[in-house]
Amino acid sequence: MKSTVGLSLKRNFIWTLGGNVIYAGSQWAMLVVLAKLGNPSAVGRLALGLAVTAPVFMFAQLQLRSVQVTDAKREYAFADYLALRLVTMLLAMLALIGILAASGYKAEVAMVIFAIGAAKMIEGTSDVFYGFMQQHERMDRIAISMTIKGLLSLAAFGIAYLLTHSVLWCSIALVGAWSVVMLFYDVRSGRMLMRLLREVDGTYQERLWPRWRWKQLWNLGMLSLPLGFVMMLISLNTNVPRYFIERQLGERELGVFAAITALMVAINTIVCALGQSASPRMAKHYAAGDRRAYGVLVAKLVMVGILLGVTGVGVVLIGGRWILTLLYGPEYASHTVVFALVAVASGIACVQSFLGYAVTAARYFNIQAPLLALVTAVTAGSCFLLIPAYGLAGAAVALMISSAVHVLGNVVILAHAMTRASKRSI
Repeated sequence: MKSTVGLSLKRNFIWTLGGNVIYAGSQWAMLVVLAKLGNPSAVGRLALGLAVTAPVFMFAQLQLRSVQVTDAKREYAFADYLALRLVTMLLAMLALIGILAASGYKAEVAMVIFAIGAAKMIEGTSDVFYGFMQQHERMDRIAISMTIKGLLSLAAFGIAYLLTHSVLWCSIALVGAWSVVMLFYDVRSGRMLMRLLREVDGTYQERLWPRWRWKQLWNLGMLSLPLGFVMMLISLNTNVPRYFIERQLGERELGVFAAITALMVAINTIVCALGQSASPRMAKHYAAGDRRAYGVLVAKLVMVGILLGVTGVGVVLIGGRWILTLLYGPEYASHTVVFALVAVASGIACVQSFLGYAVTAARYFNIQAPLLALVTAVTAGSCFLLIPAYGLAGAAVALMISSAVHVLGNVVILAHAMTRASKRSI
């Protein structure tokens, strides 16, 4: 089946890298639109909306895509994953409404957050189709979808801001753009892949629509729940500095920090592309008890992470001020020290991300939540101590500290995973 339906690891990586680069570049370009046509406060309002919605929807996604991709024994059908995702997206929207009711945000800010939440709900639904395509190593379809979604989102966002100068209408435009891509491309890609699978395997019986088998959904939800906590904690860990900055330094400083951290998107794009492409292969090696093949692939990923981190820091040290001036303007260029510290934090995070993909491929789900709870607590404590004293530089140092702690924790988990794989092989 693989030779007929799936692509090679090299081709999947190339497709994934291309799609992620265009999509991430488009997302970053939205911030540039706000920075150039608006002001740091507008950037900060968008960043606040993303920071509030991200933990809710990351938890609601339950990291089903990783469970789906690493389901080498096909314990659950696509219909089960889709049904569970639809339920959790609805619950996430209800939870977001409750948060907004209790938060005390101004009406316009609350409406921006709600609109971004609606866009996240659409994105989460598309993600199940992505997981199905990734499971069968067809990253080309995901890449094309991300390319269309990224460019269409940027166009809709830019036109909305030019016409209205309102972050709210920009957010509503995102809902429309992502809905179009999901309905007219992602669903069709899922139907196409299922047709191919039936042609290769006459016994293939899966269907595209959700299946409401509540016992199956409960079991799948319980399996994925630890990963939901993990993703929520990852999102909280990323956004905790933004909460502290918005409360202690204001919306403007949050906009500056969001713009600077967005520049690390290039490195994150490569990490995600390679990690997503390698995950099915790592999962198969580990499930088969092939300790050597699994370990070699993990080691290669870590070396790539180190190389990416060193390269990113070097670029920032050499041309940081010029980059900030060119992309955002002189108002941002005075924060070159913060830019350099963020680059170091991003380099450490590269290694951590690859280790995280390896841990998930080994299906070590339950242990990740306690580790992320520790990392998030470290981030919050660091922000509490450093941001009042050092401002945005303190926030960047807090990210460095938390990434280092996360790396150490994943190394310990992988050491146990390798020992376990060795025993299974014997």
